[in-house]
Amino acid sequence: MVQMTSRSGDGARRALVGPHVHFLRSQRPKGNVFRLIPGRRQMGESRSSTEGRPLQGQRESLPSSQDGRRVVPQGMLLETKQCSERDCPPDACRVPEVPRMVYPKAQLLQPARADVLVMTPWFAPVIWDGVFDSAILDAQFENTTVGLTIFAIKKYVAFLELFLQTAEKHFMVGHRVTCYVFTDRPGDVPRVPLGEGRQVGVLEVRSYSRRQDVSVHRVEMIRNFSRRRFLHEVDSPVCADVDVRFRDHVGVEILSPLFGTLHPGFYGAAREAFTYERRPQSQAHVPRDEVDFYYAGGFFGGSVAEALRLTSACHQATVVDRAHGIEAVWHDESHLNRYLLDHKPTKVLSPEYLWDEQLLGWPAVMKKLRYVTVPKSHRGIRD
Repeated sequence: MVQMTSRSGDGARRALVGPHVHFLRSQRPKGNVFRLIPGRRQMGESRSSTEGRPLQGQRESLPSSQDGRRVVPQGMLLETKQCSERDCPPDACRVPEVPRMVYPKAQLLQPARADVLVMTPWFAPVIWDGVFDSAILDAQFENTTVGLTIFAIKKYVAFLELFLQTAEKHFMVGHRVTCYVFTDRPGDVPRVPLGEGRQVGVLEVRSYSRRQDVSVHRVEMIRNFSRRRFLHEVDSPVCADVDVRFRDHVGVEILSPLFGTLHPGFYGAAREAFTYERRPQSQAHVPRDEVDFYYAGGFFGGSVAEALRLTSACHQATVVDRAHGIEAVWHDESHLNRYLLDHKPTKVLSPEYLWDEQLLGWPAVMKKLRYVTVPKSHRGIRD
């Protein structure tokens, strides 16, 4: 295990590197689905020249051969060779090449799931069991590094060992993962055996007297860390609660520029039941007639750029609220819902990805329970 500590406030940072795993600042691998080709202007005279093109208002004609057939000039033939990265359009998103694979053909007239919504009105997929092929996705995301962020403040450090053990077994298996543990008790972070390409970074942060303050400052710390580290070390940060355990496969099917998870308590509820912030004075305010879904604050993420935008916006909204003496009803979750209403997520995770079996049982619509809450005494853990 690799441990890094970073003390917030004084800016001092030090790294503790274990004897068997060396913490690397990963170079961004090629072929990543989140990597955009750098924008460049190709303004060579050969590209901008009008030679061989009809002038405006004139009709283009092709020369004829001796038999009267039209001949396409050599310069107008489509290039069949594969373009290099330098020649590709500046705004194209790199689509990774996958190896030859054999898998069942998708049946257009026989949807894999007809009992649930699998596409939002803005064409974002809703991820349920049965709607994706892990083998294809693993090939597409082969070179992706995922950053898993969790906060273990005060007594919540007790959940770390189970979280890390189950993440090692079920989360992004076969992919590079760095789990960033934000804690006020770095000495209590357990050492869990990790596989190749997987590591744990421990970041020391201050403690807060109220659980709500930890929740509010979480987005601020993720924002700051996105600027300092994520841009150099990971491709996709995933923000998770620590008092939860992985129980089944959670893989690259969740990755997207911006994803949110449907709250298990409201996935089938009417919009009137959603516990948005309803006070117009708050930056998190959502009117009763403006609603998509209610998202959980315990599992969200995306690309580094989108995570930085999300956490920056939520932090700024919190600062404005605080200046006016307002605290949103569900703290960072309220601001997250406001943000995802304004910035539609590109992928929505079903409640399979955050579930409370003790409270909600196991309904038939949930084919798998992938990420589930750990039974606990809320009063005991928060005191």
